[in-house]
Amino acid sequence: MEKKLKVAIIGCGGIANGKHLPSLKKIEQVELVAFCDIIKERAVEAAEKFGAEAANVYTDYKELLKDPTIDVVHVCTPNESHAEITVHSLEADKHVMCEKPMAKTSKEAREMVEAAKRTGKKLTIGYQNRFRQDSQYLKQFCQDGGLGDVYYAKALAIRRRAVPTWGVFLDEEKQGGGPLIDIGTHALDLTLWMMNNYKPRVVLGTTFHKLGSRENAANAWGPWDPEKFKVEDSAFGFIVMENGATISLESSWALNTLQIGEAKCVLAGTEGGADMEEGLRINGENFGKLYTQNVDLNATGVSFYEGKQESDADLEARLWIESILKDTEPLVKPEEALVVTEILEAIYESSKTGKAIYFDNGSLQGKDAIEADKVGI
Repeated sequence: MEKKLKVAIIGCGGIANGKHLPSLKKIEQVELVAFCDIIKERAVEAAEKFGAEAANVYTDYKELLKDPTIDVVHVCTPNESHAEITVHSLEADKHVMCEKPMAKTSKEAREMVEAAKRTGKKLTIGYQNRFRQDSQYLKQFCQDGGLGDVYYAKALAIRRRAVPTWGVFLDEEKQGGGPLIDIGTHALDLTLWMMNNYKPRVVLGTTFHKLGSRENAANAWGPWDPEKFKVEDSAFGFIVMENGATISLESSWALNTLQIGEAKCVLAGTEGGADMEEGLRINGENFGKLYTQNVDLNATGVSFYEGKQESDADLEARLWIESILKDTEPLVKPEEALVVTEILEAIYESSKTGKAIYFDNGSLQGKDAIEADKVGI
């Protein structure tokens, strides 16, 4: 009989109940044995709905980590505690999946990577957009050389008016930022992964708080409280990699635009291009003619059969658990997520200082911010 992994959830809020728990519950090799939240009722409710018989409930994650039978911890707390809980979990001999973004700062993210190396435990970050059908197809296409050398890209995470008004999303201290660190992080992760390029050279960025101060503003989840809106409402970055490849990053929760799209990328290479703006499209040149191909991700080849595609959340959870059982690398490597966090931090820093932020051999560690033209708004 195949070993069952005993999994614990720390943070029983929306992302745990909406993504992690339903997907983990479907996996035969998983037993959900522990639930922790600072609000005990939330942990109890999650345990009753998803937990194994006699699952334990905690309000202090350090007490949970004392259980030597727990194999895996999923960290689903606000951004400010990602690093602390992850490092302690790794040191308690647990494998860890931490929700995105990896951490508030690159220093914290680096501590997480170092803890995983030091303990020999597996660490991954919850970038579930890599597991979408279009993402999986495009990644394979890129790996096979279909686009050639990708030297320009756009990472897009643009909402017109969809500011999350619940929880701590608007709290800069707890989250580290707004749409850039919340959804821009998904778009950037996806883009870097497609390019297989993790060596930035210089970053220039701007952030805006233009609409967040408005009262009774139109919003998908109802008006936000301008007194609590402490983060940016939009942010933009210009990233040049060591090999010269260039990425434009656009993110917003509130922006007066009709060109919207979340966790999407546009790629331009020497052999072709691709974009996710209207489904998945590939473009290029064949026999002296330009072509655009719309990729049909639902085609099965059998007219009377409708195949059921595994959801991105289910695939993410299954492959993560399999990486532990089979002792293979997780699809989202912590070193890759660290670079995402470094670039996001550089965009915030650039916006504050009006300077371009230069990296040292692809890393923000020991960076020297070089004076550039003022770009802050």
